[in-house]
Amino acid sequence: MIEVSSASDIGCVRTSNEDSFGIFDGVYVVADGLGGHAAGEVASRMVVAAVEELARRGASDAASLIAAVQDANARVRRAAEENPAYEGMGSTATVLRLDEAAGMAYYAHVGDSRLYLLRNNVLRQVSRDHSYVEELVAQGRISEDEAQHHPRKNLLMRAVGADAALDVDGDAFPLLSGDRFLLATDGLTNMVADEELRALLGGDIADAARHMVQRAVAAGGRDNITAIALSYAPS
Repeated sequence: MIEVSSASDIGCVRTSNEDSFGIFDGVYVVADGLGGHAAGEVASRMVVAAVEELARRGASDAASLIAAVQDANARVRRAAEENPAYEGMGSTATVLRLDEAAGMAYYAHVGDSRLYLLRNNVLRQVSRDHSYVEELVAQGRISEDEAQHHPRKNLLMRAVGADAALDVDGDAFPLLSGDRFLLATDGLTNMVADEELRALLGGDIADAARHMVQRAVAAGGRDNITAIALSYAPS
């Protein structure tokens, strides 16, 4: 059995919500539009639309999720070429599929939205941020704490729409009873510490996403905020 909750908010600073998300029969996606104008919303909606079409056809494994994100990439780039108002638009994409019959989780990811797994009360970031500061951390040039306040924290190295050939991360792993998942845009993860996310994700799933978004708004809401929270138990 899978229980899910979701929430999204414009935040306290932005004039529009360029985040998009979708819940489609065992497939879940969050997307954060890039560009700071209406085109970002267009790009994120294209990501969700591509994932919805995949879910309707019958998503299978991580490769199919990756293909959906790459399809979204082609759509975004084509739209930007055809409409000058969309030039430079892009989006993050974090997609999760929970296959109850097989007892497996599959994901695909690009950008700095995140997928977390809470297992045995330990919260782990499954996805890897495709950001400039994450590269600096990986190279040992700055610490994780320094990355949180780096002036180029929001600079992405990979995003839907950025390049014709998009490298998308993806993988699979077995589900365990009691697993909980969080898909979130950086408007949440930049405002709410992992420890607080762990506590909220470990609580009542029905209210988890809403409480997370409320907490990010209360902390200043400097960006759009989106969360999907899920819990899994064998039927």
